[in-house]
Amino acid sequence: MKRILSTMVATSIILTPAAFAAVSDEEFAQLREQLAAISVRLDELEAENAELKAAQNQVGAEVSEVKTQVADIPASSSSWTDRVSLAGDFRYRYERIDEEGADTRRRNRIRARTNIKAQLDDRTEIGFGLATGGDDPVSTNQTLGAGGSSKNIALNLAYVDWEAVDGLHLFAGKFKSPLLRVGGQQLTWDSDWTPEGLALKYQRDWLFTNLVGTFLEGDSKQSDSNFSWGGQIGASGVVGDMQLTGGIGYYNIPVKGKTTTFGDPSDPDDFFGNTAVQIDGQACGTTPGEDCVYLYDYNLAQAFGLASFDIGQMPANVFFEYIVNSEASNNDTGWVLGAGIGQAKNRGEMQFIYYYADKGADSMLGLLTDSDFGGGGSDAKGHRLHFTYGMSKTWAIGAQYFINEVDVASGSKSDYDRLMIDMQWKWK
Repeated sequence: MKRILSTMVATSIILTPAAFAAVSDEEFAQLREQLAAISVRLDELEAENAELKAAQNQVGAEVSEVKTQVADIPASSSSWTDRVSLAGDFRYRYERIDEEGADTRRRNRIRARTNIKAQLDDRTEIGFGLATGGDDPVSTNQTLGAGGSSKNIALNLAYVDWEAVDGLHLFAGKFKSPLLRVGGQQLTWDSDWTPEGLALKYQRDWLFTNLVGTFLEGDSKQSDSNFSWGGQIGASGVVGDMQLTGGIGYYNIPVKGKTTTFGDPSDPDDFFGNTAVQIDGQACGTTPGEDCVYLYDYNLAQAFGLASFDIGQMPANVFFEYIVNSEASNNDTGWVLGAGIGQAKNRGEMQFIYYYADKGADSMLGLLTDSDFGGGGSDAKGHRLHFTYGMSKTWAIGAQYFINEVDVASGSKSDYDRLMIDMQWKWK
């Protein structure tokens, strides 16, 4: 900078010889003093500029260090609002039930659920959920009526999910069932059932394993105390243009000689299709008010499969499940075979699902199977048709129709038809 200014001044003097000739010695001496002063000031400015650059470099280094430290802070120290998520859904349903020998039943029902999840760290999640309904283990529906009375809200979820290693999740508390239901069907386990106890889910590459240990009654003081357990192991992979999933399962439910853990133990209907006898060995219901107990344990072997593929631009699948109870002497098998096409995740999309199921009276624990098919429980067979239309990403309408036969094993078989029309909204 100093060199540039000095050169400019000297050039100006050289290029103006007339002006130079008119300057006296005294004025020229003053000019030299001024140039010297300017030179000193330029030196001072250059020094100050160097100090400012050094300070700027120091600040830049400190800012970079702070950024590095912030980047190293673990996610768990972020705001709690970044680690908590909310989700839920609401469903309005109209039902019409036509059962042979009974008057047509019509009712309107609602279901509302909300779930809170807190991510404590990279591997630990706490969940809490509330839902409408009462204490029914396989339904959170609430029937409208009773003069507009207040409706029940119940604890539906309360669990911890710890990912011990990549792909291995351990659960404790009251949680969504880890068991796979191929095609979304509910032959063995209702989709609303939330087990209480412990569970494990493992999935890595093509292999998966689902295990559950559940307290049907967790208080040893109760005569019907029960801890049941079971699980699945299977594989999934792509073969050609299809995604294939298959596996086997085993479940041990030791209830023989015990009363039902839900409902009235003296009412045969509260064994939900399973064979029950009075404690004195007579047929259940022979003596009014006499408690009944399960005739069999339920040691269940299961096989299942699913093939997913595309038909044009639409996803499609076919599926099956087969289950047998080795402890029952008859009516010991159940199976389902079905197919689905389409999806209803966005506006204008449609999905259709059909399956046929045959649920032997003692092929599964009736308490935990589909609460809609055949009115709930085992000892039923027939068709289920399900159609859904997407109104938006958060809203869908649909209809389900069941054409079933119930009380098959008892010899008093009757027809059971059920229509359900749903409007459902979900948020996340």
